[in-house]
Amino acid sequence: MMQINSHLSRLVHDVAAHYGDREALIYKNYGGQQWKSCSWNQFSGIVKQVSDAMLAMGVGVQENVGIFSQNSVQYLFTDFGAWGIRAVTIPFYATSSEQQIQFMINDARIRFLFVGEQEQFDKARRVFPTCHSLERIIVFDPTVHVPDGDPTALSFTEFLKMGEGLNHKAEAEKRQSEATMDDIANILYTSGTTGDSKGVILSVGQFHAALEANHKDVPVDENDRVMNFLPFTHIFERGWALLCISVGARLIVNTYPQEVQKSMREQHPTCMSSVPRFWEKVYQGVQEKIESSGAVQRTLFKHALEVGRKHNIECLAAGKQPSMALHLEYELLNKTVFSLVRKELGLENAHFFPTAGATVSHHVEEFAHSIGLNMVVGYGLTESLATVTCDHLGKPFQVGSVGHPIQGIDLKISEEGEILLKGPTITRGYYNRDDITRQSFTADGYFRTGDSGYMKDGELFLKDRIKDLFKTSNGKYIAPQMIESKLLVDKYIDQIAIIADQRKFVSALIVPEYKLLEEYARSHDIAFNSREDLCRDKRIVQMLMDRIDTLQQQLAHYEQVKRFTLLPRAFSMERGELTNTLKIKRRVLNENYKAEIDKMYEE
Repeated sequence: MMQINSHLSRLVHDVAAHYGDREALIYKNYGGQQWKSCSWNQFSGIVKQVSDAMLAMGVGVQENVGIFSQNSVQYLFTDFGAWGIRAVTIPFYATSSEQQIQFMINDARIRFLFVGEQEQFDKARRVFPTCHSLERIIVFDPTVHVPDGDPTALSFTEFLKMGEGLNHKAEAEKRQSEATMDDIANILYTSGTTGDSKGVILSVGQFHAALEANHKDVPVDENDRVMNFLPFTHIFERGWALLCISVGARLIVNTYPQEVQKSMREQHPTCMSSVPRFWEKVYQGVQEKIESSGAVQRTLFKHALEVGRKHNIECLAAGKQPSMALHLEYELLNKTVFSLVRKELGLENAHFFPTAGATVSHHVEEFAHSIGLNMVVGYGLTESLATVTCDHLGKPFQVGSVGHPIQGIDLKISEEGEILLKGPTITRGYYNRDDITRQSFTADGYFRTGDSGYMKDGELFLKDRIKDLFKTSNGKYIAPQMIESKLLVDKYIDQIAIIADQRKFVSALIVPEYKLLEEYARSHDIAFNSREDLCRDKRIVQMLMDRIDTLQQQLAHYEQVKRFTLLPRAFSMERGELTNTLKIKRRVLNENYKAEIDKMYEE
């Protein structure tokens, strides 16, 4: 399996020199319905145009350029075009608030900001007056309404024209010849569940080391069709997409996250990296279909899942050979039952699916493996340029672990149980924040992850964020994320926040799946006029309590949810309750729902 792992300033051009007119990117135009594609040579050609246009605009060596957009091919062109002239790109989440982008533009003194669609353009224009470094906004989506005579805004097409006719080839080549592995490639601001955002410095050398190490353990190759679903801003998708490019795989760029299941059915990807929430939704969808089918089908599917579990988890995952009888039965069910489920998802050619970013519930991991989908669970951080550990395809693994460390990572567990890291993929620190950088490393140079975990049989098991461990007023430690991941598999629960810190018992704020809850109410003759009515109804609350009790049987008594409040509206980024990667900000929830929380603890 060949990999081209050259300096990021040349990577796309070197891959194009090898693959030429072979298809590289599959995408839709903004708002378009048709899938289009471009070859490696075309990809390389446009990247060169972006580099030329940036030189024409006066982008300097190691200057910070902002990208504020959903996934799109223009996003990739801009990243690689900037790297081609040794500039640094600073990716913003497409959902970032005005305060967040204002902070990042000012912190990184950004002059040129590339934006995706109308929403991002409007936010960028509104913060313009308070961002003194900002000079130009370049707009990817050609349908965005730009006010007439606005000298600061130009379309991506107009931007590309700026480099035409001027010969920047010599300057681009000079910069590439002077490029080093110490060059900064990205500054990635983490929104953090604990407060202020800070810019993680990611160097070209870190990417180089990560591509080399991941290539040894992650068998993506030139025959794979890879769906890009997580935002390119997310280090997991960013590292993964670059790994795929380095081996010549096709990228299918999914711009609108809510369309991903439709995109999968249309494009039949073989691989896709995602967060556990995606697979929880798939699991719920399949469970719902089964619950609403006939008794015979239900029994058949439950039996099939049991056979799949025995074959793929009890045997293969444990490194044992299945018996001939079990293997034959599995093969039959695989061809008849599981292949239909995979086809329904658009995954009839499934290869493997990297999954990380939060706790993966045992239910969901077992389900994916049982139906023949290779979920490769891993663990990583922005600061470690994604992967620290991962399952290795075809090798034994334990459900519940996050896999073995990749090569080059020196991982140790401190006396407090904190995971500490050293190696060529670890960040040198935070942009403009020497104070935080100093606090983040031990005296002997290990990076403190803030996560607690333990090693067993060479695999890493996560416990929880050290900062997130709650202590009840009875002195018991509670790991909220572990409890949340157990309960999130219920089809009626969309979002959940566990409350327990300094409290007598565990309670929860729950955002239900309103559509399913309404269907339940109608079929049980429960009258309601509003979501508030629905969330307050004693019969609804009792039904959910029964379901939660079933799911939390394995939890220790003091970890079990005793009371909960159903909320009539979802947690949102606008109210500061979620980070850009949709993790809950517990401090904000405690403030915003103080009354509801206090009520649960009244005698």
